[in-house]
Amino acid sequence: MQASEITEILNRPVSRELLARDITRLAYVAEDGTPRAIPIGFVWNGAEIVMCTPPNAPKLASLRRNPAVALTIDTEVHPPKILLLRGRAELDLVEGIPDEFLQSNGAYTMTPEQRVEWEAQVRALYDEMVRIVVTPTWAKMIDFETTLPSAVEELVNRRAERDA
Repeated sequence: MQASEITEILNRPVSRELLARDITRLAYVAEDGTPRAIPIGFVWNGAEIVMCTPPNAPKLASLRRNPAVALTIDTEVHPPKILLLRGRAELDLVEGIPDEFLQSNGAYTMTPEQRVEWEAQVRALYDEMVRIVVTPTWAKMIDFETTLPSAVEELVNRRAERDA
């Protein structure tokens, strides 16, 4: 997929809405060769999806071995809006708490006092974290109004050709 196609998809209003959410599902291949899909907080910085995790998280060994990942960001309403992304995970060990971790948890409902307490607990727990950075190399947005899953698109097109 060309970079211009990815940019066009990611700049659509529905995609921008989904990229403003705070949870994605990260799919990767575990060390035992089986697939994994986990929910994880994220931030879209305009070019990359950034997720943060403790340095002892089991997924990191898997991502070092095989950095190919897929991400899904979606809604819980009908019809669903779904953004599918693929890319390669780059791992970056950082001291302290990455700003992206604090940003990715910013949408949860907390009073200002709860937020201060939560952040203090996080800073006391983690001396370092790993940033998982994914630059999309493939993207598809499905809204069931202007775009459909490829298998459904194929059926619609075949039916249209047959009925023409």
